[in-house]
Amino acid sequence: MKASLTLRETEAMLRKVAQGMIASQDLLTEADRAVGDGDHGVGMGRGFEAVLAVLDSREFADLKDLFFKTGTALITSVGGASGVIFGTWFSMGGMGLAGRQVFDSQALSLFLQDGLKAIQARGKAKAGDKTMVDALLPACTALEGHAEEGLAEALRLAAQAAKAGAESTKEMTSRIGKTRSLGPRALGYIDPGALSASLILEFMQWYVESLPK
Repeated sequence: MKASLTLRETEAMLRKVAQGMIASQDLLTEADRAVGDGDHGVGMGRGFEAVLAVLDSREFADLKDLFFKTGTALITSVGGASGVIFGTWFSMGGMGLAGRQVFDSQALSLFLQDGLKAIQARGKAKAGDKTMVDALLPACTALEGHAEEGLAEALRLAAQAAKAGAESTKEMTSRIGKTRSLGPRALGYIDPGALSASLILEFMQWYVESLPK
């Protein structure tokens, strides 16, 4: 399995993520309609269309530049809190990757940890609040002690943990954000942001697993 990606391969991975998120608009819209106004899918689709445009029109100096520009595209195009939060994940998650030309398991861990810290600093969400934090925190935890794993295995662990974390939000009531007013009515429904975060990691995993060794 692939142990790491070049800068160009990392661009291709993010292109795969963007295409996957665009194709997931209906799924995300349905999830958001259950607990909100149903605009999450459209917003994420619009945001990742902008990401594709950036990836197709620029050259990137390093991983920090690549992830920062991806995040900026999301912030400026998704709209609302989702744009800010998901854009923060990518732009700030890439800050520790300055000068790096290779995306490996260590870079993935930095991306997840730094992105999670920035999201929590901005949105004040904690584990159990029924947000994307409930997907990202388990993903970070899953990588602890696996710094020497190849990227494919690290992504498998992270994506698996994020998916389980997103599913766990069905048992939570919203304690922050626009769905907080739903109270117990949010029980039984997955958080759309957590679902999006888990899908992003799953699409990363699928791309890496599709590559030859």
